[in-house]
Amino acid sequence: MKLRDVPSACPRLWRSLRVPPAELRLDLVLSSGQTFRWWESSPGAWTGVLEGRVWTLRQERDRLWYTVYEEEEEDGDACPEKDGDGCPTGAAEPDSAEMERILRDYFQLDVGLPALYRAWGAADPRFRKVAKDFPGVRVLRQDPVECLLSFICTSNNHISRITAMIERLCCAFGRRLCHLNARPIHAFPSLSALTGADAEARLRALGFGYRAKFVSGSARAIAEGLGAEGLCQLRAAPYAEARRVLCTLPGVGTKVADCVCLMALDKAEAVPVDTHVWRIAQQRYGAVLGGRSLTPRAHQEIGDFFRGLWGPHAGWAQAVLFCADLRKGQEPRSRGRAKGCRGQDSHRDGAP
Repeated sequence: MKLRDVPSACPRLWRSLRVPPAELRLDLVLSSGQTFRWWESSPGAWTGVLEGRVWTLRQERDRLWYTVYEEEEEDGDACPEKDGDGCPTGAAEPDSAEMERILRDYFQLDVGLPALYRAWGAADPRFRKVAKDFPGVRVLRQDPVECLLSFICTSNNHISRITAMIERLCCAFGRRLCHLNARPIHAFPSLSALTGADAEARLRALGFGYRAKFVSGSARAIAEGLGAEGLCQLRAAPYAEARRVLCTLPGVGTKVADCVCLMALDKAEAVPVDTHVWRIAQQRYGAVLGGRSLTPRAHQEIGDFFRGLWGPHAGWAQAVLFCADLRKGQEPRSRGRAKGCRGQDSHRDGAP
């Protein structure tokens, strides 16, 4: 493995765990609009922020290699001592078991994906035909606050623009973690950072438009209500209750709530429905659902249809089909700009 094919601020230590491609494909999962904090920092290497640390991940055969970068010090020097290759000699070495736990939790590696693919394919020949070329598409288990505020930004938007917005949000409001290739990398902002009196104005200045009041408003509503811990506790609530609570927040409609339920709150049955998924249900499955507009009733009917077809992990199956449609609809030079489930047509319900 060419461990030097990574950002120039070299990591102190690489570790790996066994994850076959049938269980995880980084290139499919991290680029398909579930999350907006990862980028391909060099061919096959993905760098991003997870649990307040900067990571680089890459796959080789059945191994998932990972490293965590040293956090920047108070004076701004991320790597005060370097060896002859320009690599840090004093980088922190996080506990191996804890780092593996974080990755296993984030990628939900306790869920056996090949068995689910077989079950979905047995129930749905259309799924079987599409999914054979897209193995290893998993649903991430994200921080609920970050997931919620990020998906509020997806209203009438596309993946590359959302990614740029989240980057600006983190640079303006988040704690700086380190530099890689002269690029400053920041943590996702805390709720308190987004609840200041000038937060909405600052977000508008960053190009968030009407979403600025929803991001700052939801941050304030959570901080003054459930709190981050209470939001996380929705993982133990029934799906319908979690979605109901989320829909009381500024800028959160049924689609955004379902994205958060699926990708942060352990509701594997949640099927985020947009016009794209609605068309799939009607054109590919012949389902006459939802009337003439995508109302809350239509969301429920379409979600129920796919839950009946795919079972209790229906949201995961939908993620596979979305990823396949996203990839097949992209030109090589426009990858990451496609519209769809997480894109421009996807969150028209984001603004009430």
